[in-house]
Amino acid sequence: MSRRRLILLDRDGVVNEESEAFVKSADEFRPIPGSIEAIARLSIAGHAIAIVSNQSGRARGLIAPAALDLIHARLRQGVESLGGHVDRIEFCPHLPYAGCPCRKPGVALLTRAASELDHTPSTSLLIGDRSTDLAAAMNFGCEAILVRAGHGRRTESELPRRNRPLVFDDLASATDVILRRI
Repeated sequence: MSRRRLILLDRDGVVNEESEAFVKSADEFRPIPGSIEAIARLSIAGHAIAIVSNQSGRARGLIAPAALDLIHARLRQGVESLGGHVDRIEFCPHLPYAGCPCRKPGVALLTRAASELDHTPSTSLLIGDRSTDLAAAMNFGCEAILVRAGHGRRTESELPRRNRPLVFDDLASATDVILRRI
């Protein structure tokens, strides 16, 4: 039986601080205050957690495969130290113009995570900071939440007034509401 909901999280700008030069090592991985705790809280509450992230730094030769593994290990260790668990990490290593189906707003990352964790779009929720995250959620058919961290403030300013997703300052404040309503 699947867990309550599948929480799909963009990484850069939602979980950790964004870097225009890319997060290239575990030493450069700086969680946004409260984000690791938020992930642990969601996991402890019974939600499945999947990171779904575009990582074009791999295709650009800026991030070695082993370095990306260490970044993700640091993320997982932080969540596990608080009693939570990250169930899956899916990433697209391709360049933005490569046209691959896994790069958000494509849905292959979301589909793979949902399938592996026995969820459907109707039992999934994506939290992101970019328009590509929101478009991926819409294309996948799941609910979306926008956070103002990372690129979220700019994304929010570009959204039409109608049909906006829920918007929160960061993952921690979104988690407070998610845990109250689900």
